[in-house]
Amino acid sequence: MRSYARSIALYEEAKRYLAGGVSSNVRFASAPVPLFFDRADGARLIDVDGNVHIDYILGNGPAILGHAPGAVIEAVAASLRLGQVYAAQHAPEVTLARRLVELLPSAELVRFASSGTEAVQLALRIARAFTGRHKIVKFEGHYHGWLDSVYVSVRPPTKVAGPADAPAAVLESRGQADSVLGDVIVLGWNDASFLTDAFERHANEIAGVLMEPVMVNGGVAEPRPGYLEAARRLCDAHGALLIFDEVITGFRVGLTGAQGRYGVRPDLTILAKAVAAGFPLSAVAGRRDAMNQIFDGGAMHGGTYNGNVQSIVAGLAALDVLAAGEGAVYRAMEQRGARLVHGLRAATRQAGVPMLVQGLPTIFETRFTDKPALYDYRDVAETDQERGLAFCQALQEEGVRVTQRGVWFLSAAHGEAEIDETLGAAERALSRVR
Repeated sequence: MRSYARSIALYEEAKRYLAGGVSSNVRFASAPVPLFFDRADGARLIDVDGNVHIDYILGNGPAILGHAPGAVIEAVAASLRLGQVYAAQHAPEVTLARRLVELLPSAELVRFASSGTEAVQLALRIARAFTGRHKIVKFEGHYHGWLDSVYVSVRPPTKVAGPADAPAAVLESRGQADSVLGDVIVLGWNDASFLTDAFERHANEIAGVLMEPVMVNGGVAEPRPGYLEAARRLCDAHGALLIFDEVITGFRVGLTGAQGRYGVRPDLTILAKAVAAGFPLSAVAGRRDAMNQIFDGGAMHGGTYNGNVQSIVAGLAALDVLAAGEGAVYRAMEQRGARLVHGLRAATRQAGVPMLVQGLPTIFETRFTDKPALYDYRDVAETDQERGLAFCQALQEEGVRVTQRGVWFLSAAHGEAEIDETLGAAERALSRVR
């Protein structure tokens, strides 16, 4: 068994000064305590007890080039003497915006922010200002940040979630204002009939339809054939904006995001995480007439750190690496990710354990279930989550770090050696949970 003595001691000290001992509640999900790390390099993390972890969390997705990628670190280091925040514009900000417009099929204008959560709020404000309506459609199992307006029905207990064809809107946190429920319509995802019915009931009230184009936060479920196209048609027919939350999928599933992969253009796209390879940067990109709401349409957007020098420079450097060789990094990641997925499936069959490996080569999820596929939150909620947690903890003891809900992120730094080690570790972990 690995020792976590120093992490345990540091966590006890941290609780004296940090609320809960952490700076994000998401970080509670670690065993035996929220772990403390000394350093990270490429695909590996080293904790304060000296344990080495092959890292498939990658900061919950941003470190697509691995930890401390040389090209990005060098570019940011060179920029430090130029200052950090000007409360004004700078040329690299324009360059990065232009590159996003050139890469993303739906982008005509861009506005930068610092986190995915705040970019979501900007997208909602734009949609409401543009349409003059106030209701937003969101989906069970989709996560769009922790703020009151969207932290609804992310992982609701099924006993209070209501029927699948008419789910209840469930607040996820104490302290949330009940009033937000009047602005949110919650639906089951991946069934176009639910969205059709919602527009029939609320046609003149819906400002936007907000979704993860791949349900990453609830099972890494891909959209059913024709689903995104149906959402596009319904939004066009009823004058609502289609909003893709590509905080995770943007620049992780390819240079053109999920919208390029599936061939459906949203009106607004929310970006963060991989766009700057680990530095805090987010953006909303979209059609010109909608984005102009924050220029001449009276919709306010501000932020001291928006477009800060280091994050913009990191974004430019990251895109240089990702775009080199016409996306050679993605081809390599897809190949290694596919090998990892196939290897995990083979290990599962050999162990005789009902574990589903589902998703895309650069991001997938492991869930314990007899179902051949998961399509929506209700499918995910029925999986054996206790066994899934045990598998994640067994992997940690074998030197492999994945999220406690079973999401695996791949980076460009995960080479053949890491894949080999991971598959060996997975075989041993599966034997422990068999």
